[in-house]
Amino acid sequence: MTIFSQAITSFLATAAFGILFNAPKESLLKCGLIGMGGWLIYFLLVEYSQDPIVATLAATIFIALLSQEMAKIYKMPVIIFSVAGIIPLVPGGLAYDAMRNIVENNYNDAIALAAKVLMLSGSIAFGLVFSEVINQIAKKMKQVRIKSKNLL
Repeated sequence: MTIFSQAITSFLATAAFGILFNAPKESLLKCGLIGMGGWLIYFLLVEYSQDPIVATLAATIFIALLSQEMAKIYKMPVIIFSVAGIIPLVPGGLAYDAMRNIVENNYNDAIALAAKVLMLSGSIAFGLVFSEVINQIAKKMKQVRIKSKNLL
């Protein structure tokens, strides 16, 4: 039952953020599905590997690649899908806990939490950039293939 509740909750959170982000109405279902898929990848990888940084990276790459494909298919900006899809992965609760520990003078706990927030945020950024690199390489390969066919 846990995975079902995780799927429903992440879908609703992502779709609701799409509403806040003023995404077109026809993209809300797609945004919700992308966010749900990314969260389920994260959730399952954390369950089995116990490494949230690798899980965040894998989920971010999935979200970004799928967002780029959905943007091509539905002729919408990539940011509509990627920003909404990334929302469940953002470590906002950990950042809040880090700041709370600073205010409460628990500096050792604050530094540990802040380091984890930075690593998770960095893996999100790296995943988005890495997926864009994959997309650019695929475009170049497609152009080379088309040119080689035209030469023959």
